[in-house]
Amino acid sequence: MIVANRYAKSLMDLAVESKQLEVVRADMQSIEQVCKENREFELFLNSPVIKTDKKLVVMNEIFKGKISDLTLSFLNLITSKHRESLVGHIAAAFDDQYKTNKNIFTAVVTSAKGLDAATKQKVKDLVKSQMNGEVELIEKIDANTIGGFILRIGDKQLDKTVARQLSNLKKELLNKELN
Repeated sequence: MIVANRYAKSLMDLAVESKQLEVVRADMQSIEQVCKENREFELFLNSPVIKTDKKLVVMNEIFKGKISDLTLSFLNLITSKHRESLVGHIAAAFDDQYKTNKNIFTAVVTSAKGLDAATKQKVKDLVKSQMNGEVELIEKIDANTIGGFILRIGDKQLDKTVARQLSNLKKELLNKELN
């Protein structure tokens, strides 16, 4: 979303300029989590019936003392410009821009039961050796993954599941039969 990216970029520039980048990132992660976990909050932000001054009061009550003054001022600015419905998108875009700025790659590992600490570290080290930067590892559990794992970094995917190996073997056998 272009508008969300522009607001996120503005906040990023402001945070860097005021030397509060890490604080603002933590604030934006909290805000994004609130938006994701509270449907009522999203509905409140998107409501055309609720007036801007009421939204400002509620936003200040929810976040005052929990986030930095810089981030709260930014939320107030967005709300006063009637862009409060973009808060969740702006928070996500800010995190993406932060990761790009800090050269952090997100690797998503999907497995049937989850990985132990040693395996997680091996995956992180493997990804880090292939990428030039830091690695943020997100673990997802999917019972449909029959053994093995799927590693996804950006638009690249490495599928080392038993199901994929069986599928590849089946294709190979069928190709041999046809030839």
